[in-house]
Amino acid sequence: MSEEPEFPPAPQVAGTSLDGTKTFTVSADENERLCRSVGVAPAADGSAHPVWYYVATQVAMGKTVAGVCETCEFDVEDGPMMGSSGVRFSAPIMVGQPYKVGGEILSLVRKKSRKLGVMDVLTYRLRLIPADGGAVGGGDAILETDNVWVLPRKELA
Repeated sequence: MSEEPEFPPAPQVAGTSLDGTKTFTVSADENERLCRSVGVAPAADGSAHPVWYYVATQVAMGKTVAGVCETCEFDVEDGPMMGSSGVRFSAPIMVGQPYKVGGEILSLVRKKSRKLGVMDVLTYRLRLIPADGGAVGGGDAILETDNVWVLPRKELA
């Protein structure tokens, strides 16, 4: 016999598209400033600092942070928290190369935590694709990142 959960289930958002319509390009000046801020010289081969993976995918995905939260029926003012971000590169991000982003929400799981009370754990995947011919479906992606956010559900605590 299973027990009824103490809280309603999370919204069904898996599969929601995060495909972007804009492109993102790392300029040489932006890359130089970022590299200087972390104490490294820009790469001589024209590749951008790897941390651009996060900036590029977040900026060029099809929803803002507030929009992703709204999709999950979560108020961005309640403070989404980053849980983790992992990336798999198949090629470097290049300075001056425009990229587009494809992606989707993988899951939204409601859990109870001792510290946070009821929370939703959101997992979504984004792919960075050269804008000059790559398919948003991901076959030509230079990287793929899985991000996990924690959405505290204070109203359910």
